[in-house]
Amino acid sequence: MKIGTAKEIKTHENRVGLTPSCVTAYVSHGHEVLVQAGAGVNAGFEDSEYKSAGAKIVADRKVIFDACDMIVKVKEPIAEEYDLFHENQILYTYLHLAADMPQTKALMAKKVKAVAYETIETADGQLPCLKPMSEIAGRLSVQEGAKYLEKTYGGRGILLGGVPGVKRGNIVIIGGGVVGINACKMAIGCGANVTILDVSQKRLEYFDDIFGARVNTLYSTEANIYNSIIEADVVIGAVLLTGRKAPMLVKREHLKKMKKGAVLVDVAVDQGGCFETTKATTHDKPIFEIDGIIHYCVANMPGAVALTSTIALTSTTLKYGLLIADKGLETACKTNNDLLKGLNIYGGKCVYEGVANSLNLDYTDPKLILG
Repeated sequence: MKIGTAKEIKTHENRVGLTPSCVTAYVSHGHEVLVQAGAGVNAGFEDSEYKSAGAKIVADRKVIFDACDMIVKVKEPIAEEYDLFHENQILYTYLHLAADMPQTKALMAKKVKAVAYETIETADGQLPCLKPMSEIAGRLSVQEGAKYLEKTYGGRGILLGGVPGVKRGNIVIIGGGVVGINACKMAIGCGANVTILDVSQKRLEYFDDIFGARVNTLYSTEANIYNSIIEADVVIGAVLLTGRKAPMLVKREHLKKMKKGAVLVDVAVDQGGCFETTKATTHDKPIFEIDGIIHYCVANMPGAVALTSTIALTSTTLKYGLLIADKGLETACKTNNDLLKGLNIYGGKCVYEGVANSLNLDYTDPKLILG
């Protein structure tokens, strides 16, 4: 199989879909790899490293898309990339289709075979290709929240850890999954007062067992969310419904009751966001203000730490990528249920139920298509 990766063109997306080590793995399995010149530079990988690993370096991204059976990316394709795809081409990347009708329609129209990192799911409910980026985003969320609390950026001027004789800042984390626990670790580490909300009593018990009195645990109800955020300096939205649009948990009307200069960090922005006022931002203009509340809603947070993110991501995606390349997508999905759950678009149809329900599209069971 011919495998290709091109330079990401989303604003300030510095990650890359394949590292030189990935190239070595694909080539050792008998596959051919094409890499766009400069694709890995911002993540710390030179063209010479890819060439030494066995890749062919190509200047024109269109040549890569035209020639390759499978395109390995990091972020979902943006509008100017839609026409590069061709029928039956495999797209292996983060997709986040549940909040993106234009992309979904484009991939269906092109009859691309689209596999989403974020919906590959193991039998025990783990999301192996999403987890490393969730870990990074969770940790970054506290770092970014702390920064934009600074008066320089319009924040309250609060130091989250406080100093002797001064109250510590309050961080509220909505969602106790991978993002939530990593945000919690960072928040506790910086000395803030931390409150975590989740709908699962078992998950809250886990937080209590691990962190004890260092964290307040609350069942996630509308009342508890409201009462928590009006006292918060930083609120982190860390809710995930696998493959589906995130629920709106913080309403516009709530902002007027919050402390002026407080910061909302929406890590769920890729899935539509869990704050009513969320709109996706980029690293070159990461924040906006509504009703005196700073919003940080960058849709590719891990791109800011591209080297760490790329290595963490490709360490998990390579396994499934090799499975696709070695067996072909259809056989790979038939023999590996984790990968089958990653299939979102196939043959012009939506084959992931969560996406279909979120976008009001017809759902087709992928098992009926694959046979």
